[in-house]
Amino acid sequence: MTHRYDIEGLKSRIDGIKTEDNPALVRQKSRDFFWYSPTLKRQLENVTGDILVSPASESEVLRVLAAAYELGIPVTPRGTGTGNYGQAMPLSGGVVLDMSGMDKVKEIGPGRLVAEPGAMLAKIDRQTRPHSGQELRLFPSTYATASLGGFIAGGSGGVGSIRWGGLRDAGNVLSLKVATMEASPRVLTLTGDDLHKVAHAYGTNGIITEVSVPLAPAYTWVDVIVGFDTLAAAAAYANALGEQDGLLLKELAVIAAPVPHDVFLRHQKFLPREKHIAVAMVAEHALDATLAFTRRFAGAEVLFRQDVMSPEELRGLPPAFELAWNHTTLRALRIDPSITYLQTLYPFPNQLDLVEKTRERFGDEVMAHLEFVRFDGKITCFGLPLVRFTSEERLDEIIRIHEDMGVPVFNPHRYTLEEGGMKQTDAVQLAFKREADPRGLLNPGKMIAWENPDYDYTSGKTYLFPGLADRAA
Repeated sequence: MTHRYDIEGLKSRIDGIKTEDNPALVRQKSRDFFWYSPTLKRQLENVTGDILVSPASESEVLRVLAAAYELGIPVTPRGTGTGNYGQAMPLSGGVVLDMSGMDKVKEIGPGRLVAEPGAMLAKIDRQTRPHSGQELRLFPSTYATASLGGFIAGGSGGVGSIRWGGLRDAGNVLSLKVATMEASPRVLTLTGDDLHKVAHAYGTNGIITEVSVPLAPAYTWVDVIVGFDTLAAAAAYANALGEQDGLLLKELAVIAAPVPHDVFLRHQKFLPREKHIAVAMVAEHALDATLAFTRRFAGAEVLFRQDVMSPEELRGLPPAFELAWNHTTLRALRIDPSITYLQTLYPFPNQLDLVEKTRERFGDEVMAHLEFVRFDGKITCFGLPLVRFTSEERLDEIIRIHEDMGVPVFNPHRYTLEEGGMKQTDAVQLAFKREADPRGLLNPGKMIAWENPDYDYTSGKTYLFPGLADRAA
């Protein structure tokens, strides 16, 4: 295989650190779930790195970064590859830095966890629950396979966001250690607003080597599915349920009919095809109060209760959170590969009106999937609607119509930080990148404002992770 870079020189400089340059294996580790998007599938299908490097410690990370810096080889960090829009794909080849081997939980304390970035979320909870009766506040629907560092670097929120908001919110990440890519790499400790230099930055501003996040008390969670005759009724119920401060919820989603019956195959016998559903994870002690609240809503029908089912009946059923967030998309894609999705926000206080207007505008071309969350202290909903894909031009048109209706889109069909609308680059972000990555070798191609000095990062676009310039003023 002919490499674009001095890979042999790199291997000699990092002797003793695990490497792999078999093209098939490197290609496998150069990919994520980018194929959720037909646009990204076309653009990124042939992306691959030149070598896979798997450090086992922070000191090994520093050795790799120093050697790659000397040789001018790009480095793209990777967790377990569960991202959806090419965050961990090496657009310029070079090193795919597999952080999954750095998976130790270093400290469990009251309300706090310290771990290496490769620690898998489900395994973390399996340690914290018996050790301290605590659990992670937030996790994506890929909980069983996602890593903590990958979640921080590429995620935004998920299960738990109905209670705790998202990773953008103060207090949901406590501190990060980040390795720079310089001739002599340093390890920086970031806290407070400085965390946003690295959170959801895809490793463009440094390699995360340690994460500290808060823990919450662990509860027994009960999955509940409630059916409604209309989407409007299901959304109104979920919004009202989310506003009940005394009811402890971990997850709250609404999925429009006929999607639940058609794509949640293991739950299908519980889900009439005409029913729009609300899916909730309810703390066991709050279940009776939640069911009493549900009975106030005309037409609400409890279709599924985990607590009244036998182990035999529950065998093989996925947890509620694997019917939500992007697992909904994944299950739909398994049934119909032409399906894709969007990521939207229905801003408070008009969220329910906007949900209904969107349904009226698009019909079954855009099938509603709502995730109710706490956003800036208010209950509202994100959308991860399923889209019947016909062409890239129509997809772009659907996005424009949403935005014209006042529904911001965080575009999952773009792989750059800015175009996706998740992360705003500004003067503070760029100054930190010049400090942490002066040669621009960390995950190149993902930050437009670095690649293009004329890029206007002051535009009025809505970003989920806003810039830092105003905070630093």
